[in-house]
Parts: sequence; structure tokens; C-alpha cells
Amino acid sequence: MTKKEPGKVQRIAASIQGKIERGIYPPGSLLPSVPELQAAEGVAYQTAREVYGVLQAQGLVFSRRGKGTYVGLVLGKILRDGTGRYLPSARSEGGAVGAFDAEIRRLGLVYQPLPTVIARERPPKRVAALLGLHHATKALKRQRVMPVGLPEGGEVTEVIQLATSWFPPDVADECPQLEQQNTGAGGSKSRLADAGYAQVRLREEIEVRPASPEEASALGIPADQAVLEITHQGLTEDGRVVEVGLHVMPRTKWRLSYEWEIGA
Repeated sequence: MTKKEPGKVQRIAASIQGKIERGIYPPGSLLPSVPELQAAEGVAYQTAREVYGVLQAQGLVFSRRGKGTYVGLVLGKILRDGTGRYLPSARSEGGAVGAFDAEIRRLGLVYQPLPTVIARERPPKRVAALLGLHHATKALKRQRVMPVGLPEGGEVTEVIQLATSWFPPDVADECPQLEQQNTGAGGSKSRLADAGYAQVRLREEIEVRPASPEEASALGIPADQAVLEITHQGLTEDGRVVEVGLHVMPRTKWRLSYEWEIGA
């Protein structure tokens, strides 16, 4: 059995954290590999691994399989304003393609989208029920891995959200831009409005759960780390749900905010 060295883990992690905070290791920089850290600190291999585990749990670093461990591009938590982020003016600010893109631009970072997976598939039963579809009906799926990068460019990006959006087939038929990679300024909500399916009310349910192995790998987080899953629903004037989005986010990167009136 490998002997654990908790005191050393915390000491080394604190030292690396200090270097990150002082800019010695700037955002996006590659940290020493586990064997390099092991040799430099004179500790066991497992101890060196646990050091990076502590820093990942704090949201300070992320890993990329086969490439190494990097300082996070997003240090601290992003405030996700659930009340205002979907207003038309907010989600198209500066030519942004949707609320997420606008949010990232305000942080001084750049959304560097990977190709969206677009397909007609059977949604999960829960999503089908929310859309009012028979469980065997195929809906339009837009599945995204959402990395951000530094404004000056570079190859290093950090994935901070996974999002899959589902649309009823008849709505998708009347809004063909939903099946294009770039849905244009304002994103899918603006295109739905153009097609006569303006969303006038939103509903969100939030769950904290363990990441799946696939989610942990995509987000560069430990397999046992919790994620936030937001089930986002967009409703039209007549109360129809025309979009269900499943947003999966590292709990270390996001803080959720909501505001509403409660009357006199």
C-alpha cells in the first residue's frame, strides 16, 4: 500500500497556488509533469498526483489527457446571471452568438467553439417528456463542448461547459438555421423568435451530481468531482416548451445568481 503524505500534499499544493497567484505560473501555462514534480519535491508518485488533485478541486488547474496539467484560464468563479443573461440585448452584445459567448467576452476571454454535433435523435426520456414528445420521437440535438481561450491566442483552451440543446422536430423544420453550425447573432433563441417561436418565459432546474467519466475527461476535472447540471427550458407565449438545454458545468468554475420580484 502506498503511504500517503497529506502534510506534503498540502504544502506543495499551497506553494504552486502561490506561484499561480503571483503570476509565476500564468493562466494557460503548462505545469511540471507528475514525474517532474515528484523528482523536484522528492516525494512519492502518488503524492505528486494528489497535489494536482487538490489544485483541480480548487479550480486552479485542469488536465488534458496525454498533454499534461495547465493553469486554469478562468481563475475564480464565473457569475452566471440567470436573470439577465438571456435578454436579447445581453446574448447578442458585441455580436455574440448566444448568452455563453457574451458572458465569456465580458471576462476578457474568447469563446473558441468546437464543431457542434447536430443530429436528429431520440432524446432522453426526461427531455422528451418536457418537450411533450413520445419517447420514440426524434428531436433535433445540438451538442457542444465549450472551451475558452486567451484573447492573445495560443493553443491552450479550457473547457468550462458542456451543453446539449433539444428542439421539437416540427419547430426545427420551421427554423432551418438550428441545423447550421453558426446560428448567428443572439444564437438559437433569436432564430426561434425569427421563426415565430419566441421564448417569453424560462424555467431552470439545478442539480449537483458526480461527473460521468466522459464529462470529467472533457472538462479536465477529477472523475469524482461534482458538476452542476442545469436543465433549461424555453417556453413560448402559449406555454409550449420549444427548447430543453442540459448544461453541465464544473462546480469550481461557476456561481449561479437569480433575482425576481416577490410583490409587496
